[in-house]
Amino acid sequence: MDTQDQHGRTRSRRTTETSPEAPPGASATASGVAKASKASRLPRLPLLLAAGAGALALTAGLASPLNPAPQQAEAKADGKKTLTVAVAQSVDSLSPFLAQRLLSTSILRLTNEYLTNYDAKDNHAIPGFATKWEPSADKLTWTYTIRDDSKWSDGKQATAEDAAYTFNRLMSKQGTATANSGFVANFKKVTAPSPTKLVVELKKPQATMAALDVPIVPKHVWEKVADISKFNNDKSFPIVGNGPFTLEAYKTDQYVKLKANKDFWRGAPKFDELVFKTYKDQDAAVAALKKGEVSFVAGQPALTPAQAAELKGTENVKVNEGPGRRFFALATNPGAKTRDGKKFGDGHPALLDKKVRQALFLSVDREALVDKVFQGQAVEGEGYIPPRFADYAWKPSADQKLSYDPKRAAQLLDEAGYKKNGDGKRVGKDGKALDFRILCHATDPNDKAVGKYLKEWWGDLGIGLKVNCLDDVSVPWYAGEYDLAFDGWSVNPDPDFVLGIHSCAALPVKAKESAATDNFICDKKYDELYDKQLAEYDPAKRAQTVKEMQSWLYDSGYMNILAYPNAVEAYRTDQIKSITTMPTAAGNIYGQDGYWSWWSAVPADGKSSSKDGSSTGVIIGIAAAAVVLVGGGVLFALRRRSTAEDRE
Repeated sequence: MDTQDQHGRTRSRRTTETSPEAPPGASATASGVAKASKASRLPRLPLLLAAGAGALALTAGLASPLNPAPQQAEAKADGKKTLTVAVAQSVDSLSPFLAQRLLSTSILRLTNEYLTNYDAKDNHAIPGFATKWEPSADKLTWTYTIRDDSKWSDGKQATAEDAAYTFNRLMSKQGTATANSGFVANFKKVTAPSPTKLVVELKKPQATMAALDVPIVPKHVWEKVADISKFNNDKSFPIVGNGPFTLEAYKTDQYVKLKANKDFWRGAPKFDELVFKTYKDQDAAVAALKKGEVSFVAGQPALTPAQAAELKGTENVKVNEGPGRRFFALATNPGAKTRDGKKFGDGHPALLDKKVRQALFLSVDREALVDKVFQGQAVEGEGYIPPRFADYAWKPSADQKLSYDPKRAAQLLDEAGYKKNGDGKRVGKDGKALDFRILCHATDPNDKAVGKYLKEWWGDLGIGLKVNCLDDVSVPWYAGEYDLAFDGWSVNPDPDFVLGIHSCAALPVKAKESAATDNFICDKKYDELYDKQLAEYDPAKRAQTVKEMQSWLYDSGYMNILAYPNAVEAYRTDQIKSITTMPTAAGNIYGQDGYWSWWSAVPADGKSSSKDGSSTGVIIGIAAAAVVLVGGGVLFALRRRSTAEDRE
C-alpha cells in the first residue's frame, strides 16, 4: 500500500494555497541520499528512522513481444532511452476506480494527475491538476482552480469537468466502491461552473481536502463505460491520461510499458520509456540488475540484507538505503462481516477474545525479528503510523506496552479458557486444540522467515500454526477465510485513508466482495474517533485524536505492528545518472507519494561507475527524515497492503 499534516495545516493556517512551488529538480542525485541506520536497536531512534520499506521492485530489460532480445535498459536500437523497473507484484487493475495494489496505483500516479501533489522535499501539498484551493468560511465549500495547460494524451483539453465527473462517478457508488470511495463519503455535491473552476460541497468539514488521492479521469472516455466494476481498462492502448507518462502496452504478469508524455505541463520526463517488468523471484531480479538487464530493483518490498550486501560490491550499482514509509504487521481476523452485520468466513472464534489476541501479541519478540530477519534494516514496531511521520507517530506508555512476555501470554490464555493438556497443547472447553492459520505472501521472504519464528514461539505456548503461503492472498482475505495474516501498508503524509480502512464504513456491502476494509474491524468508539479527526482542522488537535486511534488499535490486539522496515533498493549508475528520492534528503525511490523519481530520472552515458555501491550519510539521513515529518503534520495513508498483494 502513500502521510502529512500539511493538508490540514494549509487549511487551518490560511484559506488557500495560491502559488505553485518549484518541483524537485532532476539534478537531485541519489548519492546525496542518506543511509538509514543498520543498528538493530537504537534506543529512541524510531522517531527519526523508520517507516515501512514501501517500495516495489522496478527494473528493465524487456525480452518478449516488446523487445525480442535481452539488452541493457538504455541501449535500444532506435536510440530511445528506456528505464526498466523490476517488480514482484501483479497489476490488479489499470482502472483508477478499482486499482488498490501498490504497483497499480504507482502506475496511475504516472499516467493521471491528482488535484494536488506532494513536495518531494517535505511532503507539503503543492499544485497538481489544481493550481490553488480555498474553503468557504464554514469549511463546507471548497473551490479549486484547475490549470488551463493540461491536455489529455489524445489532444483534448483537460478541464474541471473531468474532475467533477471523476468525483461524481465515485459518489454514485455504481461499481466504484473498491478503491477511492472513502475520499468522497462526506461529499454532498461536486460541480464545474467553468473549465477552470471545481466546486466541492461537503456535508461537514473535512481536513483532507488538499489530500484527495484520486486520479482524475477523462470524462469523454470514461462516460462510455457502462459497468465500471467489470472494466479493468486493460484492453485498448494507449490509455488516455494527462500525467508525465502514457500507458502504451501491458501483458499480465510480464510487463507494463509507458511512454514519456512530451506535452506534460511540468515538463517531459528525461527517459523516453519506462517499463515495469515482472519478476516473481527476487534473486532473479537482483541477478538481472547485476547483468544490466534492468535499471532498478527494490525487492519485495525491500532488498534483503544479503542482496543489498551483494549489490554493494557490484560495479555500476548504487544501493539506496533510507527510512521507509511502511509497517510490517500481524493482523487478526476479528470475524468477517458485511456492513449490515451479516457474518461470513471461517475465522477462528478464539480470536474474538481480546485476551487471546493480546497473548499472541505478548509472545512475539519484535527485537529478535529486527535483529535476525531484517538484520538491523528496520526499527522495532509500536504504533500504527511509522516514526517517519513524526507528527502522528504514537508510542504506548510504559504500563500499556505489551513487550515480549511468554509467561504473561500463557497466563492470559489460561484465563481465556485455553489450558494445556497432557500433550502440551492448548485446548478449549470443547476439547479442540488451539490451532491457527496465517496468510503468507509466497514471494515475500520476510513473511516466510517470520512465520518460522511464530511457529516456534507459539508452539512453546501450546498453539499450533499453519503458515499458508500463497501467490495471491486476496481471495481468502476478502472471503474472511483466515485466522491471521501478514499485513503492511505504505503510509502517506495524511493518515486518513490508512485509518479509514478500519472503520465500519469500509466493510463490504456483500459477503466476500472486495472492499476498502483491511481486516473487518468495526467498532463504535473507533468510528467516533475517526470522524473526529476527519473534521479537525487544527493540526495539533487532529494529531492527538490520531494517536488515540492508534492507542485503541494497539490495546485491541487486532493489529500487531512488528517492524518499520527501511527502504533498501538499488539501481545502475551506468543507466541512471541521477534520480530524486522522497524525501530528497534521505528517502525512497520506488513507491513515492508522487511521480518525482521516474519523472526526474536522468539517463546516464553508460560510463558512470560506483564501486562502493552504497549511499552515504547515516546521521544526516536520520535527521532529515525527522525534519520532513515535523514540517508536515497530517499523515495520510497510501492504502497499500503488504508485499506481493500490497493494496497500494
